Amino acid sequence: MRNRYLDLLRFLAIVRVVVYHVTGWASLTLVFPAMAVMFALAGSLMAASLDRSGASAALRRLRRLLPSLWVVAVVFVPAMLLTGLPLTPKVLLWLFPVADPPANYWGALALSVIWYLRDYLWFLLASPVALWLFRRAPVATLAVPYALLLVIELGLLPGAPGPLREFGLYFGAWLLGFAHHDGLLRRLANQVLLPTALALAGAGAAWIVTHPGPRGFDLNDIPLGNALWSAGFILILLGRAPTSADWIERSPLFSRVVTVFNRRALTVYLWHMSFVVLLTPLVGVVGWSHQDPLGLAIRVVLVFALVGVVTLLVGWVEDVAARRRPELVPGGRRPPAPRPARTADALAPCRTAPAGTALRPSQDRDVPVSPAPAGTALTSGQPPDVPVSPAPAGPRPPARPVRALGMPAGPAGTAGCPATGPAGKRRGPSRSTAGTAGRAVPVPREAEVATVEINAG
Repeated sequence: MRNRYLDLLRFLAIVRVVVYHVTGWASLTLVFPAMAVMFALAGSLMAASLDRSGASAALRRLRRLLPSLWVVAVVFVPAMLLTGLPLTPKVLLWLFPVADPPANYWGALALSVIWYLRDYLWFLLASPVALWLFRRAPVATLAVPYALLLVIELGLLPGAPGPLREFGLYFGAWLLGFAHHDGLLRRLANQVLLPTALALAGAGAAWIVTHPGPRGFDLNDIPLGNALWSAGFILILLGRAPTSADWIERSPLFSRVVTVFNRRALTVYLWHMSFVVLLTPLVGVVGWSHQDPLGLAIRVVLVFALVGVVTLLVGWVEDVAARRRPELVPGGRRPPAPRPARTADALAPCRTAPAGTALRPSQDRDVPVSPAPAGTALTSGQPPDVPVSPAPAGPRPPARPVRALGMPAGPAGTAGCPATGPAGKRRGPSRSTAGTAGRAVPVPREAEVATVEINAG
């Protein structure tokens, strides 16, 4: 069963990314550090996959990740080749982006979000070893990416490539996802978790204030401040995550929206920037400014509308990649699978027999035994129409046990067959009521030989 709280966080992160790219508001990166949250959620899910399937889980994740990128490549790579992109072997990076795939002047902006898949791919490949190390030395393993980023930011590693910097920035969030999956964050006491989160966020805020970027306090321009601020944020979001988020289901519409965004996360993420770039020239055409609230609101709505159209057209690729039944709009109700009917032949060995009857495996007819004496009370579980013959007059001889070999005893009337409740469901162990003088005889375990008491006469 999916964790709807994690689904909610992913939904909020995707919406925040789209709105940020349309508006450019730097404050959104502080209010909700979406990319770090998305990497933390991916790390938690990756740890769960590794526990289920081992190292092969990385290959399964790649199978789900790459087809959506290939759809983008089929549309954009030919267009870029026709508008000046040179045809070189680097074009193959669009099939497996271990490095930034090539793009021309307009494609570089429209497809700038591809870096996320590049980092995601490397994190996937590193996860089997990283999880093994994390479970043996969690604190030391978690400190490595942050220490690497600190070394780069202090200038102690000049010429560090961008992907290495982003490894230090986001792989720490991925490892915090490991900690969430293993329950380490949940088990931290408030006296430890809250001060740690506040200390990390405070250190990040201090670095942000003292090292502003070209766009002010935009976290995307301040890697170390971004990493520390996001770490404190994730500790609270995942460390004190609720056990469930059932309230989401109270609104069928909102629940459906959350499901759609989660099932189409890659499609929305990969395509939205293209429409942001496409609609940007409209700002000058219609006379809007980049900070006009009405113009920004209209652009946000238009971007989501265009992304929705593309999602309807190609979003089903994510279903195929995940080996799910393709859906135009995910989250619809599926008809319940029909339950197989029990045939008369299947029920024949367990048909009801009179109380006190024991069936051998080779028998297909009821074998009667002596009925209970007059006055024997019928209890629940006995058929109400079982005929009872009167006992002979005079003193009643003691009952003797008779073994019914090969079949375990069951409730009265169904010797040797499992007890069932409504709709054929199994009931728990019960006590037989077949016997004399109204006494109940306990049903022995299946491994023992059944014994029933009959009247000797």
